[in-house]
Amino acid sequence: MTFFDSFSLPEPLQRAIDDLGFTEPTDIQRSAIPALLDGRDVVGIAQTGTGKTAAFGLPLLAHVDAGERHVQALVLTPTRELALQVAEAIGTFAAKQRTEVIAVYGGSSYLPQLRALKHGAQVVVGTPGRIMDLMERGALDVSRLRVFVLDEADEMLRMGFAEDVEKIASSIPTERITALFSATMPDSIARVAATHLRDPLRIEVTPASSTVENTEQLYAVVPFRFKVEALARVLSVWREEAALVFVRTRSTAEEVATALAARGVRASSISGDVAQAERERLIERLRHGTLDVLVATDVAARGLDVERIGLVVNFDVPREAEAYVHRIGRTGRAGRKGKALAFFTPKEMSRLRTIERATHTKLTEVTVPSPSDVVDHRIQQVLRTLPAGDLSVFREAVIASGADPLDLAVALLARAVDSAPEPTSPGGRLRREEIVDEQGHFLRAWFEGQGKGRTEHRATRGDDFPFERKAPRAGRRDAGDGSAFRYRVEVGHKDGVKPGAIVGALTGDGRIEGRSIGRIDIYPSFSLVDLDFEPSDETIRRLQKSRVAGRALRMAPDRGPRSKERRPYSKRRFD
Repeated sequence: MTFFDSFSLPEPLQRAIDDLGFTEPTDIQRSAIPALLDGRDVVGIAQTGTGKTAAFGLPLLAHVDAGERHVQALVLTPTRELALQVAEAIGTFAAKQRTEVIAVYGGSSYLPQLRALKHGAQVVVGTPGRIMDLMERGALDVSRLRVFVLDEADEMLRMGFAEDVEKIASSIPTERITALFSATMPDSIARVAATHLRDPLRIEVTPASSTVENTEQLYAVVPFRFKVEALARVLSVWREEAALVFVRTRSTAEEVATALAARGVRASSISGDVAQAERERLIERLRHGTLDVLVATDVAARGLDVERIGLVVNFDVPREAEAYVHRIGRTGRAGRKGKALAFFTPKEMSRLRTIERATHTKLTEVTVPSPSDVVDHRIQQVLRTLPAGDLSVFREAVIASGADPLDLAVALLARAVDSAPEPTSPGGRLRREEIVDEQGHFLRAWFEGQGKGRTEHRATRGDDFPFERKAPRAGRRDAGDGSAFRYRVEVGHKDGVKPGAIVGALTGDGRIEGRSIGRIDIYPSFSLVDLDFEPSDETIRRLQKSRVAGRALRMAPDRGPRSKERRPYSKRRFD
């Protein structure tokens, strides 16, 4: 049996993969890593989910000199999503060495990419069009390139990037290491390999197993802008012990976790840039029940094995069937039953057919719970937990109030489930949105009114992701007018903290409901958080010790400005 420590990787890389829990390599890794470390070109016929990113990413980093601040390795990918995933994975592997990895792709601002290149990024992962553009601008210098990787080469050629790939490959030094990975090997790919690779080692890997036992596989058709609301409803009604939600990028993971926390779900996010100590803490919380939902990228979920996970949600459907299989394999473990739910937008239905063909499994369509389903479920929970024993004191209080007992019971039940009556249209019916596909077929993914007190959506940075903002409560004003309690926590911009991480600590360690958290202002060295109630001394004590981004929160009531420190780089709103 082969283990990673037998590859003689540089010590920082070995420590990084030990921290990630990697022990036994996959088939593609077992063959490709030694060859690439020895400087040999490689052609790998392998699909996503076989571990090919580590197969080329680890030796790529082994050939990079962290002391030289120029581009030494270039990875071409067909899409921005894959560029982000690959850059995140390689960045995770490089966590113990001073190597800067950046993703470049079209449809986004040039400035951050130009700034990173000027600063001396050593590994560039990008799409052919943007790579060509940066080369033509003179911003991307590939004259000292050591490693060149073509990832998903067949997809790149299918998308019409053949000319760009040819120009890029012809512009880089001939004395280099080249790796080409493709799910298939048509003649066009064979010609690229024959032209640009020197006596390559050909490695062909059998696709990952396509059967997952003990897992019920389901799907729902959900319009893109309703995904967060759909996820929140599913988590409210499908009462699994714990859930793992897969998304495409780290920014989406943060946004989804924050949105769930705002709805009272004990959720947090994890991605490749999360420190190992924080990663272990989150997994322990998930394992011991102080965290119920973990929103993760594929890279971050590697090695994650928690028996409590009864539900896996593909919030963003993976591009390859093998990746889907690996994701849903995180539930249904140790002989337990599990559920896997995938959200498909109407335009993604072809991916559903691809997954079904590859896995030889027919996924069952389900309808996302409606708002009334959520309320009904909460009512049943309350009724199942009614107190027993002597209730005579309360009975007398009801009689003394003079209120109609039935009206009083209804009002108290509504408060217990934290639900107000649904808004109705002038005609008295709930607003519905019916989704129709391109052929005019009605899809059973309709949503009743999005709920009282919520705006529909807004788009966030670069991801076109619909993060549904929590509307301010009636009568709520900024802290300082007596309507909110403001607290200071000792983490800020310089720690790389995001609002979602602070929310995760408050809801997890502090056991504060997400709906009670208001505005969050992040300053250079600290942050201010508004709560709609005054937490107990015990809650404050717990949150003083809670750690975010490697630092203790040291949460305490805000006493006002201390100095000129209160000049935020940016002001972030959570409410």
